[in-house]
Amino acid sequence: MSIHQNLLGGPAPTHLPDEPGREAIAAGTPAVEVAAAHPTSSLAWAVLADEAFAAGRTVESYAYARTGYHRGLDALRRAGWKGHGPVPWEHEPNRGFLRALHALSRAAGAIGEKEEYERCSTFLRDSSETAADVLGA
Repeated sequence: MSIHQNLLGGPAPTHLPDEPGREAIAAGTPAVEVAAAHPTSSLAWAVLADEAFAAGRTVESYAYARTGYHRGLDALRRAGWKGHGPVPWEHEPNRGFLRALHALSRAAGAIGEKEEYERCSTFLRDSSETAADVLGA
């Protein structure tokens, strides 16, 4: 028996392919430029959401986060994800989606969208406890 076998019978972890624009973000290219060049990049939208939230532009942060979240859902589905199961933080290309999900939760909470805040918070923790811990969710 392999030590990595899933004994609970749940879905295998989803590992997204490398995200377009990740290297550009890491190199310091402004997120707005990366999002314009790579609109499917959850990471670029998550960074824009974080920047807007830090500047007090909560509704703008919510819109950026929602875009990154939906782009991430599209990528997860293309990678074989069936709507549940682990999306490990440890796999770096997953971090854009997880950061967008966290940003959406945070912004929803800030605007009083309680149901969405709770849904996104639970989704984040169910997807990756590590991400929830690292991101402070």
